[in-house]
Amino acid sequence: MARDPLVTAAGIARLAGVGRAAVSNWRRRHPHFPRPVGGSGASPSFSLAEVEKWLREQGKLVELPLVERVWHRLEADPRGVAEALLAAGEALRDHADYGPAAVSEAAGCPGLGELGAEGPAAAFELLAGRHLDANTREHTRTPEPVAALMAALAGEPRSVLDPACGAGGLLAAAAADGRVPALHGTDSDAVLARLADLRLALRRPEGAAIRSADALRTDPGTERPVEAVLCHPPFNQRHWGHRDLVHDPRWEYGVPARTDSELAWVQHALARLRPGGTAVLLMPPAAASRRTGRRIRAALLRRGALRAVVALPAGSAPPHHLPLHLWVLRRPAAEPPADPRLLLVDAASQEEWSGVTEQTLAAWRAFNSRGTAAEQPEVWRVLPVLQLLDDDVDLVPARHLARGPGGDSASLAAVRGEFDAAARNALRLAPAPGARDAGSPPPAATVGELLRTGALAMLSADAEPEAGDVAVPLHPSDGGAPAYVVDGARAEAEDATEPGAWAVLRVDPQVLDAWFVAGCLGSSANTRLASGHGARTRLDVRRLRVPRMSLAEQQRLGHELRRLAEFRRALHRAGALGLRYAQGVCDGLVDGSLQPRREPQAEPPAEGRE
Repeated sequence: MARDPLVTAAGIARLAGVGRAAVSNWRRRHPHFPRPVGGSGASPSFSLAEVEKWLREQGKLVELPLVERVWHRLEADPRGVAEALLAAGEALRDHADYGPAAVSEAAGCPGLGELGAEGPAAAFELLAGRHLDANTREHTRTPEPVAALMAALAGEPRSVLDPACGAGGLLAAAAADGRVPALHGTDSDAVLARLADLRLALRRPEGAAIRSADALRTDPGTERPVEAVLCHPPFNQRHWGHRDLVHDPRWEYGVPARTDSELAWVQHALARLRPGGTAVLLMPPAAASRRTGRRIRAALLRRGALRAVVALPAGSAPPHHLPLHLWVLRRPAAEPPADPRLLLVDAASQEEWSGVTEQTLAAWRAFNSRGTAAEQPEVWRVLPVLQLLDDDVDLVPARHLARGPGGDSASLAAVRGEFDAAARNALRLAPAPGARDAGSPPPAATVGELLRTGALAMLSADAEPEAGDVAVPLHPSDGGAPAYVVDGARAEAEDATEPGAWAVLRVDPQVLDAWFVAGCLGSSANTRLASGHGARTRLDVRRLRVPRMSLAEQQRLGHELRRLAEFRRALHRAGALGLRYAQGVCDGLVDGSLQPRREPQAEPPAEGRE
């Protein structure tokens, strides 16, 4: 059905690459400017077709990349972005074999068919990622590296369930690398459930069985058990049905307190498993130590249901300020094990996500196959459950791992040597302050404007960065989290703790210098301009500004900004080594493995000698 999408003044400004004040000026000065067809006096709406025609006639229409044109059509759809996106996914799924024109007509979105011509699944992922990234408060995504680790811990099951599937990220990870399990998912948000269903249907012919339901409030008794459950449940729910579900048969390990919704999800996952099946849940760290949940944790340990707790680096997944945990559970057989044990892994200090995955899987596979794993101090340890059943039943891994040899004098001397070398290197790279230029700053373009002209391109959240791409932190801290240029797809130290919390921009090298762009986007003034006042406010990348300069000027300045980035990395390494050395000395002095230095005693004054 043909539709006439509407666009606001802000949308017109984006189409033309100008500010809203320019649009207001056009309305006053040009009597033939399209008249409003909806909205209100304060926020009028215009016919998108009429606006595009007028802008084209006036030579003011910026030629947008195809994906941007399609996205503008979805934004302007009268049904709303979410419904328009779902219609686009259905058209890509059902009409791709009939050609691009049929896809665009079915969705009522010109250009969609051309966008999906080379791959309907990739086109829909691009659009769905844009929608999810624009609504982070409503939709929590599990970053792909975390989802892949969770799927790997679950093994190779023949059926997988995600009872809070959101947009289907965990189910997609379970079906990656050629695996073809039967996929099942539920979500209380009907739009997200449909979105997950479309994403999985476009990725593989088997699709998935996704339905809209509140899993905790739905009786699972009539549903078939599965071999694995993957779940990133909503945290800190207060209205999850505590009063209504007091006598629910799923609470085999104890009735969860109202504040322990995550333990309700844990028991729901176990109830949906076949005997011997595995569940992997992403949990807040408080679930491992909160006193209201200690009886349930104790019951899970005694029955052998809780098999491993893995501490992840802070920022691995939303909410980014918390060091989240992975819980690996197994539905026990009728008889509990005689000597249940728990694997505790602390990967929070890993600087690269690849290290988190490698450490966690190595420890889990050894423990899962043999029931034990050789201890690696400060990284993982297998403990008998009896050692954990105290008054607190605290399962935070760092509180149970033995301290490594960091406090002995030989190891500390080695760390001190590394610190001295790193500090000298940082001093060598420290830039000297340049002469101050009293001239006025050059004009600037926003990232949004550069995206519309094609000088920059925004990569989707699951795209693999390449050498020369610019990574921009979406949650810069007060101490700063500068943008940087990717070096052969290798993450720098600054982003190692927050995979998935960066926007990646691809630079047209004929127009822009990558290091110049990275340095400009990472400036303090830009960060203040494009973010709010909250401590964890998400950066609006499109509002960041880049000065307009010739390519030669950019390259000259970019050379200096690259040297500054090298200094920052050297400073980061020296600081990390210095803190490690200080902590090692502190630990050694406290546990007695080191002795305080004996200061030479001063000679008594001459007149006091005998």
